[in-house]
Parts: sequence; C-alpha cells; structure tokens
Amino acid sequence: MFDFKIFITVFGSVFLSELGDKTQLATFLFATTEKGRALSVFAGSACALVLSSALAVLGAGVVGKYMNPALINKIAGIGFIVIGVWILINRG
Repeated sequence: MFDFKIFITVFGSVFLSELGDKTQLATFLFATTEKGRALSVFAGSACALVLSSALAVLGAGVVGKYMNPALINKIAGIGFIVIGVWILINRG
C-alpha cells in the first residue's frame, strides 16, 4: 500500500540531505566535464541513487526482523554524533 505521508517525509528528508552532498558534487563535476552528455550523467547518477536506496530498504527489511527499531534509532543517532564529533576534531 502506498502511503503518501511517508513518501513526502522520505522524499523531503533525502532531498534535503543530498543537497551539497558529495554525491551531488560528483554529479556536478561529471556534468561539467562531460559536455553534451547531461542525460547520461543524470541517468547514471539517478540509477546509482535508486540502487543504493533499494539496498538500504532491503537491508532494513532483514535487520528489522532481528533488531528492535528503537535500538536501531539509538545506534544511528550515536553513529551520527560520533561522526559529527570526529569531523569537528579533525577539521578544527
């Protein structure tokens, strides 16, 4: 069943998190160096994002069977904090 509310939430979250992301920058660089091949750059980038998202959803289906979602959220939150602190320390 298609849930439009979840669709909008996920779309907004992924769209905003990808803005300025290294994936978008790589696509930008390919588009500037492969003049006249914008459709190929777009298609390659879009397919890569679709495949990586599909792998994430499939992986979540497997992990979700064995782990409590609340624990997964806590692990993800701690992971983001650790990465943020690491970036602050190493870029300071």
